[in-house]
Amino acid sequence: MTLITAPVKILPTGRLRISDLPRLAKRHPLVLAGGGLLALLIVLALAAPLYAGNPVNMDPFKRLQAPSTEIWFGSDNLGRDVFARTIFGARTSLLVGLLSATCAALGGLLIGVTAGYIRSFDNIVMRVMDGLMSIPTILLAMALISLTGPGIGILVVAITIPQMPSVTRLVRSAVLSVRERPYVEAAVCGGARLPKVLWRHVIPSTLPALMVQSAIVCADAILTEAGLSFLGVGVPPEIPSWGNMISSSRLYLSIAPMTVFAPGICLAVTVLAVNLLGDGLRDLLDPSAKRRR
Repeated sequence: MTLITAPVKILPTGRLRISDLPRLAKRHPLVLAGGGLLALLIVLALAAPLYAGNPVNMDPFKRLQAPSTEIWFGSDNLGRDVFARTIFGARTSLLVGLLSATCAALGGLLIGVTAGYIRSFDNIVMRVMDGLMSIPTILLAMALISLTGPGIGILVVAITIPQMPSVTRLVRSAVLSVRERPYVEAAVCGGARLPKVLWRHVIPSTLPALMVQSAIVCADAILTEAGLSFLGVGVPPEIPSWGNMISSSRLYLSIAPMTVFAPGICLAVTVLAVNLLGDGLRDLLDPSAKRRR
């Protein structure tokens, strides 16, 4: 008897053409809206040196000025351009969010697949994940920064460690449901090696849920970075960040409201874009949603 294995397909094959965009926008508007808005924010952040100005230049004679054609969002209490600091702050938030989501996704995928498929490691790994979930992000960041000093790398580590258990649990649950399916058992009975079974059959089945969870982690990481920077345990003060901008300008809200509103609105729009993209990916990759259509 010949055993036939069937790899799981995550997305339909074929290249995306420009003529397909109206159909994609109609069927999955959240993906287009969230992904387009997030792509626009990334482009604006990367091109910041070309148009935003100097975010660290101080001019005491321009303290707390109102928005004008020269300084679009006004100036803060040190005479710095709020528009330039807001645009450069997007770099910090997006970098921390994307790096944290990537590290948490890769680490959670590796640990989750190992725990879900190799049962001898399951109890040990899950108890370690339970212990990591009990560590508050703020306390971990404070402890790491007190040892090494503030920096984006330490901030990414402090955000990734508490986020990894949720990704690991999600991947593990997906692996447990996939490992008993006939095509996986057929591959094992056919003599396929374990790395090949994991790579071709198990890991592809976890990717849809992993992509959605990564978007959630990215949004949470952006908010966490802003909160830590607001408390003074995030990025160094000389690096523009939406959190430390709000923290340093909160006392001047009644005099110069744009110093708080500009980074706050950008923070909300960025998190909204990531959440819309995550919801759209969930609808796009959900097999039951496809059947309902």
